[in-house]
Amino acid sequence: MQPAGSFPSPMPNTSAPIPNPANPVIAIVGLSTKSDRPSFGVARYMQERGYRIIPVNPMHVGAHILGELCYANLFDAAKALAAEGQKIDIVDCFRKAEDIPPVVGEAIMIDARCVWMQLGIVNEAAAEKARANGIQVVMDRCLKIEHALGNLHGIL
Repeated sequence: MQPAGSFPSPMPNTSAPIPNPANPVIAIVGLSTKSDRPSFGVARYMQERGYRIIPVNPMHVGAHILGELCYANLFDAAKALAAEGQKIDIVDCFRKAEDIPPVVGEAIMIDARCVWMQLGIVNEAAAEKARANGIQVVMDRCLKIEHALGNLHGIL
C-alpha cells in the first residue's frame, strides 16, 4: 500500500546518470542485461562513480543497459560516440581469453587508450599487439576492485 500523497512511478528510471566529462568513457564488451552478472555489477559501479559506460554485446543490440544504448561492436559504438563528440577510452573485456584478439583489433581501429581484461582473462599475444599499437593493457584485474582500491593504472 502506498503512503498517502505518494504515487508509484509510471516507469522505472532507465536513464543513465550524467557522467563526469573528465572521466574516460568505458566500453564494456560482453555487458549483460542481467543484474546478477559480474559485467553488470562492474558497469553499474563505474557508472555510479561518474563514468560513461557503453554496452557492447551483439546479443542485445538496440537494447538499453543501464540507460545506455547497446551496440554490436566497438566500431558501431565509436561511430555513435563520435557523432556526440566523444570517444571510447577504455575497452573493458568480459570475454573468454580466446575471444580477445578481435576485440583488440577493434580497439586499435577506434584508437582506444586501454584494453582491460577482467579477472581470469589473459591473452599475451593480444596484449602484445595492443601495446605495439600504443594501447595500455591491464590483464587479470577487475576494474571495479582496482578502482575501489585506488589502483587507477594511470587510466581511470
